[in-house]
Amino acid sequence: MPDAGTLHDAFLDEIRDLYDAEKQLTKALPKLAKTATSSKLREAFESHLEETRGHVERLEEVFENLGEKVRGKHCDGIAGIIEEGKSIMEEDFEETAMDACLIAAGQRAEHYEIGAYGTVIAWAQAMGHTEAARLLQQNLNEEKAADRKLSALAEGGINQQAAAIAHPDEEGELVGAGKGASRSSAARRQTRSRG
Repeated sequence: MPDAGTLHDAFLDEIRDLYDAEKQLTKALPKLAKTATSSKLREAFESHLEETRGHVERLEEVFENLGEKVRGKHCDGIAGIIEEGKSIMEEDFEETAMDACLIAAGQRAEHYEIGAYGTVIAWAQAMGHTEAARLLQQNLNEEKAADRKLSALAEGGINQQAAAIAHPDEEGELVGAGKGASRSSAARRQTRSRG
């Protein structure tokens, strides 16, 4: 009977999973950015793409620090989240509703990563892998910041605009859209070319 795996084995397995997740996200984030209609949301996805490339490099440093070969293990969790995001992008939503849905898709990925990084940091600290824990903490801090940025965009107007278009009041004005917004202007905003 082979020896049972240790926490170190589980730790390496999770690091490989995270490495693959980050690599998958470097391919998914440009698609989210391209689909976003809000310039601020597009910039948030593009900025996080650069951070994600840095996460890949830090994970490579973790492997090196541990004396391990750099390799990933297919991350089914993030693959599923990315697949859900692709399904959303194929829907025919009006622009602000699409942006709200893209934020939701992005936050699902962030929350998955936040949970995963929290676990591997705790394990690294418990096993005395101080440098690995430091590098992983930098990635976690950036994941949390990206999540906060997406929340700020959602709460700072995108969700309200999408809701106003979804539920105009009886007099033709959009709820929460301020003076001058009407059903006809909402209809114009709904027109979207997809290509």
